[in-house]
Amino acid sequence: MQDNPYRNDRDEMRDLLRQFENLRAGQSHGFLEEESFEKIIDYFDDKDEIARALEAVELGVGQFPYSASLMVKKADLLIVTRKYNEALEILERAEILDSSDIDIYILKTDVFLALDQHEKAVGLLEEAIHSFEGENRINLLFELADVYDDYEEFDKVFDCLVHILEYEPNNEEALYKICFWTDFTGRSEESIRLHQHIINEFPYNELAWFNLGAAYQGLKLFEKSIDAYKYALVINEKFDYAYRNMADAYIRLRKYRDAIESLEKVIELARPEDVIYEAIGHCYDRLKQYAQARFYYKKASHLNSDDSKLYYKIACTYINEMSLNKAVQYLESAMRIHRMQPEYNLAMGECLMELGNIKDAIIHFSNVVKAKPRGIGGWEALIRCLYKEDFLDEAIEQVDNAQQVAGDKPLFLFYKSAVLFAMGKSKEGLLLLQTAMEQAPRLLKKFIELNPIILQNQQVVDLIAYYKRKRSF
Repeated sequence: MQDNPYRNDRDEMRDLLRQFENLRAGQSHGFLEEESFEKIIDYFDDKDEIARALEAVELGVGQFPYSASLMVKKADLLIVTRKYNEALEILERAEILDSSDIDIYILKTDVFLALDQHEKAVGLLEEAIHSFEGENRINLLFELADVYDDYEEFDKVFDCLVHILEYEPNNEEALYKICFWTDFTGRSEESIRLHQHIINEFPYNELAWFNLGAAYQGLKLFEKSIDAYKYALVINEKFDYAYRNMADAYIRLRKYRDAIESLEKVIELARPEDVIYEAIGHCYDRLKQYAQARFYYKKASHLNSDDSKLYYKIACTYINEMSLNKAVQYLESAMRIHRMQPEYNLAMGECLMELGNIKDAIIHFSNVVKAKPRGIGGWEALIRCLYKEDFLDEAIEQVDNAQQVAGDKPLFLFYKSAVLFAMGKSKEGLLLLQTAMEQAPRLLKKFIELNPIILQNQQVVDLIAYYKRKRSF
């Protein structure tokens, strides 16, 4: 029957603690070696009994005054209790005894950062890095990267990760991190060169291929990014993040069916996520397959019922199919979460106007104007609604308000001209139409959409013809 190693460790620890208690009490005890003190200190530290851990380390250092490792443990505990200067003194002594202990430099860095001495922390690590090789050098480079991150020197974080990968090209932690920092710092071209070099040396490094794809994507070279992701997937066909990024690249290229295929692979490989279902819905939306888009938006909303945007997107699919009553239901759901969201109010106003509920439509358009007073969309919808319902005095008033708040935009001139014609003030309307045509003739279609019958007015037709001839020269 084999011994239980866990039980043996537990028994050993119990015996060490008994000897430690005897030592504290001044009673006879077995000899505690340096390693035994380290185990006792770690035991109390793990249990968050810092006072007892400090007591153990004091006794240990008393018995082994030249133990650098015990000094390091004492310094670590002093840092926890915020006795930074005392910790630094002990670390200086430990470094004299054993300058090869990497923990000395890491703890010194912690002290300098705690004392807000950023430059000293950086200087210490930069000097120490040259004294170590292998894993220790890499650990110090990661430590230096964290220091730069804390002090928002983000380009230097990127530089540290480059040094790590030049030294150890297959370091997974560095490969994962540099992907983020490439995007954050915008240093995509450097990342491409770095990862091409890694791939030349290690062609089956899937993370290097992935990072190469992400760097190309950062430069909007989507075809190249897709090729890189495909190589990553040849190496690891279950690399779901490669499928995610590849789907995004396909969407940017408007290759929505290819994007859907990639996103469906993500669903196969990873747990369901609302953002993936939403992305599939977006692709079907772009393909004008509104029922399919709605199906995936609804799946996304089941996973994230607090996302008002999903209800809005479902509503838009119904609007595109002219199922306005159903659209209103989902807009109401969206607005229960974000009542004053301008997009939702605008869509609701348009639906209600089409359904003949003018009073409520005007309320929603007014909400858009309140939320975005300098935006044109809300004013345009509100004036259009008032005009179509023959609230002409109110329409003129709102045009004037729009000009005061949002600026004297040409669109408002066209709309005011249309209202004046509807009020029988043809002369004023024609003069205003002339001013509007001088400023923005391309907006004439908005004027005509408001009242197509206006083209039966010969003066209007002649004015439009004049400006068309003028533009042709």
